[in-house]
Amino acid sequence: MDAERQKVSELQANQLSLSKELAAAKSQEINQRRELVFFSDEIDSMKKVHAREVMELDMDVKKRDREIRELSEDLRVCRGDLEREREAVSALKTTISQQSTAHLTLTTQNAALQSQATALQSKLDSDSNTLSELTLKLESAQKEIASLKREAMESETVRRKLHNMVQELKGNIRVFCRVRPRMKEELQANMIFPDRRDHKEIALYSSSESATGQERKEVHTFSFDRVFESDSTQTEVFEEISQLAQSCIDGYNVCIFAYGQTGSGKSFTMEGGSTAATAGMIPRAVEQVFRVAEFMKTKGWEYKMEGQFLEIYNETINDLLGKGEFDKKKHEIKHDLKTASTRVTDVNIIPLHSPSQVRSLLALAQSRRSVAATLMNERSSRSHSVFTLRISGVNVGCPAGNSGEAAVAGTGEQCEGCLNLVDLAGSERLNVSFANGAEKERVRETQNINRSLSALGDVIAALGEKGEKGDKHIPYRNSKLTYLLQNSLSGNSKTLMVLNLSPLAAHLGESLTSLRFATKVNNTTIGTAKKTKAS
Repeated sequence: MDAERQKVSELQANQLSLSKELAAAKSQEINQRRELVFFSDEIDSMKKVHAREVMELDMDVKKRDREIRELSEDLRVCRGDLEREREAVSALKTTISQQSTAHLTLTTQNAALQSQATALQSKLDSDSNTLSELTLKLESAQKEIASLKREAMESETVRRKLHNMVQELKGNIRVFCRVRPRMKEELQANMIFPDRRDHKEIALYSSSESATGQERKEVHTFSFDRVFESDSTQTEVFEEISQLAQSCIDGYNVCIFAYGQTGSGKSFTMEGGSTAATAGMIPRAVEQVFRVAEFMKTKGWEYKMEGQFLEIYNETINDLLGKGEFDKKKHEIKHDLKTASTRVTDVNIIPLHSPSQVRSLLALAQSRRSVAATLMNERSSRSHSVFTLRISGVNVGCPAGNSGEAAVAGTGEQCEGCLNLVDLAGSERLNVSFANGAEKERVRETQNINRSLSALGDVIAALGEKGEKGDKHIPYRNSKLTYLLQNSLSGNSKTLMVLNLSPLAAHLGESLTSLRFATKVNNTTIGTAKKTKAS
């Protein structure tokens, strides 16, 4: 028992010892766990620090890589720039070498030029002496030019007087005769031109049956200032008229009118065709006036021009350059006895600056003219047209020239001329123009036309009687046509009638009537034209 007790005591002692050891072990374990937790936290903290350091190192590596790439690109660019600079240096060396050669050449040329400059300076000194001599001669020449200009202006006055004397010797009323060309299918009248040198005669052969039944042949010979055959051109006709345009510039009233039966070529003679070769007397006369006016500037003259275009239809005046309808205005004719000028109220008067402007006005007027059909001419002008060109001039002298010519004072002389270009309506008998009297309006037109043409004949006849007897009433007021042209038909103007003839055998009777009327006009003396002074 004792032994068992002793064993039990030993076992209890061992148990207590083990308990103490166990307690110590547990305490040690707790301490170790605490240390483990502490070291675990420290390890985690170190891992975080390490991870942050690793990330910062990665970023630093990337940054260094980027910097390396940029530096590599900069290095590449620098190498390219260096290569270009080397090429430029090489080119500059080549250029310097070339310029060195050029410099040597220029040095040689400079030496040669200096030699030339020395020679030129010697020549310049010589030319200076010559220039001084020429300057003295120029001053002398300028004085002579000024003297010649004054003489030219004085001679212009003499020329105007002589020109007017020549026109007066030709007669202040003249008659030209022009035959229209014949178409192939037309039967031509027996018409000849005996005067082959001066072209002043025309003869017509006619045949009629006598009371006994025998054929009687007659020869009718007429003489005028100029006769133009059917092949004559517009240029040839105007050559004979052009001097009258000069008279208008010189300050005289001039009237040119075309007379003849319907279809005889009056409108073609006066207005012409669309080409330069076929231009009529109106555009040619206007061009001549502008040409002479431009030339007269060298004589110290300045001109202003204005134009109007009227139509007389059934004894009513229409403005062919107006904008409204015809017959809306009542146009009255006014005469100024002091200046021998004529004005028509309420008409458009257009300032004229160039011949092309006049051609445009002619086209406008032609489109507005009264045109109707007759048996003799499909598009016959049934009215008289009167184109009036007024010219006023003053002598203002010649200004100083660009090369130093002295100015020449003007005389202050003034003049005013008027050019009337008239296309008369066709003259024909009623029984020829119309098949019957059904067309009353056309009949009235023809009656008015023939009445006004008859009044024109009466005025011309009265002018001739006045020239013989000295005192005779002139019936200008019997028609609007003669009243409008009063100052152009009186002794104060130069008048030309262009008789237009049809070459057809069917129109022989009308042609003879026209020729007899033209002969009466040609035998009329209306006195001496007087120069018109500006008002």
